[in-house]
Amino acid sequence: MRDPTMSKVGRLVAAGCVMTLAVGSAAACNRGSGEDVVGLITKTDTNPFFVQMKKGAQIEAKKQGLELQTFAGKQDGDNESQVQAIENLMSFGAKGFLITPNDSKAIVPSIDKAHQQKMLVIALDTPVDPPNAADATFATDNYQAGKLIGQWSKAKFAKDGKQAKIAMLDLNANQVSVDVKRDQGFLDGFGIQVGDPNKIGDENDPRIAGHDVTNGDEDGGRTAMENLMQKDPSINLVYTINEPAAAGAYQALKNGGKDKDVTIVSIDGGCPGVDNVSKGVIGATSMQFPLKMAQLGVEAIAQFAKDGTKPQATPGKDFYDTGTQLITDDPQAGVEAKDSTWGKQNCWG
Repeated sequence: MRDPTMSKVGRLVAAGCVMTLAVGSAAACNRGSGEDVVGLITKTDTNPFFVQMKKGAQIEAKKQGLELQTFAGKQDGDNESQVQAIENLMSFGAKGFLITPNDSKAIVPSIDKAHQQKMLVIALDTPVDPPNAADATFATDNYQAGKLIGQWSKAKFAKDGKQAKIAMLDLNANQVSVDVKRDQGFLDGFGIQVGDPNKIGDENDPRIAGHDVTNGDEDGGRTAMENLMQKDPSINLVYTINEPAAAGAYQALKNGGKDKDVTIVSIDGGCPGVDNVSKGVIGATSMQFPLKMAQLGVEAIAQFAKDGTKPQATPGKDFYDTGTQLITDDPQAGVEAKDSTWGKQNCWG
């Protein structure tokens, strides 16, 4: 049973106090009577996507009169840090927290403990497993993000009268949900029939030159592109899981003298990626909104603290869709988009 004095004793003095949690340690803040506490737990505190989340949470917490505590592990995959962060928030008497889970399954027992203290738990960007272990998920519709760049690519190649030969640069071999949904959404948008919608690489369309993995970084993108170019030199369209992988793919194409003949599409909406759209490195990208995710999440916790109302999923979906926007300087008929100037005004990182 929850100690009725905990919410008072466990609160912190300074509004907006920030803590970065490393394995087995945490920065300490003075405790005392203060405003209601809300938490943000990200995978790391260095990735620009999570930095932007922190900014959004800080803005909304100040607006709502909440005291924000932020935590992050040393690296992606560090579940123990997130477990300890939840323990800290429980001791502070937090009203709830937002989390981008490092291990969607392993974090669930800690979320269950938080629920025993009547805390609201919102997953950001990445759902927990099972998804209903959290009270809500605020995220990009990754299938739709992939579908938008697929639709744009289909329209562009039809207009240019070209037959596509496609390289698929995915994340890794683990078939994680964000990877699968983006990959399958792109194929759907391009008009390619997929096999199992929950599995990458089982389509048999001859327009697919092949799949390779990038680990979502530039070096991985370059290596994967080199591998697929050796397999099929006729590749002229490259799907990438994210913009760092796209930058690596471009370097491989440029080194091979093929950068002018190949179109690259991606997903993220980070400022470096939008810059690459303006330079023509990336033909089109689907922008995510991490700041909005965190703002809406903190707003939901504030509402829950006031009257117990829990956030509802977007109609027709099992999560709250925080939106995605196609960014391109080469607009195609029938595909709604914003240009890179708008993208630079709304990008993150």
